[in-house]
Amino acid sequence: MKYVVLLGDGMADYPTNLLGGKTPLQCAFTPYLDQIAEEGTLGLVDTIPAGLNPGSDVATLSVLGYDPVHAYTGRGPLEAASMGINLGPNDIAYRCNLVTIGEKDSVNAFMDDFTAGHISTPEAREIILDINKQIGSDQFQFYPGVSYRHLCVCRNASSSPETTAPHDITGKKIASYLPRGDFAEEVSSLMQRAGEILACHPINAQRQQAGKKQANSIWLWGQGRKPHLASLSQKYNLQGGMISAVDLLKGIGVISGLKVIPVEGATGYIDTNYEGKAKMALDALKFMDFIFVHLEAPDEMGHEGNAAGKIQAIEFFDEKIVGPILNNIGAFGDYRVLVMSDHPTPLDLKTHVSDPSPFAVLSSEKSENKVSGLPFNEIAAKESSILISPGYLLMEYFIKNWRTFVSQQLNKN
Repeated sequence: MKYVVLLGDGMADYPTNLLGGKTPLQCAFTPYLDQIAEEGTLGLVDTIPAGLNPGSDVATLSVLGYDPVHAYTGRGPLEAASMGINLGPNDIAYRCNLVTIGEKDSVNAFMDDFTAGHISTPEAREIILDINKQIGSDQFQFYPGVSYRHLCVCRNASSSPETTAPHDITGKKIASYLPRGDFAEEVSSLMQRAGEILACHPINAQRQQAGKKQANSIWLWGQGRKPHLASLSQKYNLQGGMISAVDLLKGIGVISGLKVIPVEGATGYIDTNYEGKAKMALDALKFMDFIFVHLEAPDEMGHEGNAAGKIQAIEFFDEKIVGPILNNIGAFGDYRVLVMSDHPTPLDLKTHVSDPSPFAVLSSEKSENKVSGLPFNEIAAKESSILISPGYLLMEYFIKNWRTFVSQQLNKN
């Protein structure tokens, strides 16, 4: 049996006036997602436990079968694992965004862009290395990542402050969202000192001249200590791979024992290499039992409030990833394919919410399909009357007990 998970990050949404009262999934042309939902089993999955923030970190741990209440320690250490950064038991890793702050005075300063205009990786790398050279120390070190996504590690930390994800405060004044609590003064000072470096950085001068947004500040958030998870190979007796452009998903792959499979041209944005992800997934299935393919683009479009962009990202996901894999997986024998969103990223809110998201599973074994006859979208998934909660049970069903789960659902009807 081959197991494939195809995850469109933040695909789920609310009906919006931007689309005539429909969701992007309802508006998008998605014949392959619809085929999986119609011929297979469609439902909703609740990936975000009560009390935890609805981020892709928490949601992806749920999707892979881990209970985030016990497994989640923070976003930073997951990304550190992807970047090969060793964390000691007393070290704390922070996600470090390059951001654009508008109105730099302390009263009116606001989060203009949590991506610094989707700054390029080469530009960002130069900036982060310069920040580390000028204000890095034995206690604080900065590590460059991809585009606006980087890392700061605090060594031998006794505590950390409360922080806020920058994508949750787009357009809002930042004064109320700066670090607060234990160790807040040290972290805030670091952000301020980095801002002083960035104010006259040559990369920003070049971006200003080109009419692009400047990376005029860093934003530290998502901190935590190194987690300890049982590998998926131990849990399910299989070998698997992770395909993603972003360090968060790669890090979760590393910690969960999946082989991270690089794809040239994977960007974490709508211009990513969709075809390359599908090809690498099919190549990997020749010697692996389990493949997880992650697409960041729908989530990014949700954060931008870009309705047309989100529909386009979903259609690219369907046409260039879901379709090729669905059309070719039969060559490997028996299979189960799971398509899903990890959490909604509503266009009207431009941030994540914790509502359940749609999923669908298609099995090569006909007895393992409930045959919903419904398309893949939020409204149809709710009509299916299937809700998996807590969400970490989905992976257990998907790999070990899918036949039993579907039988139980059929008996309910």
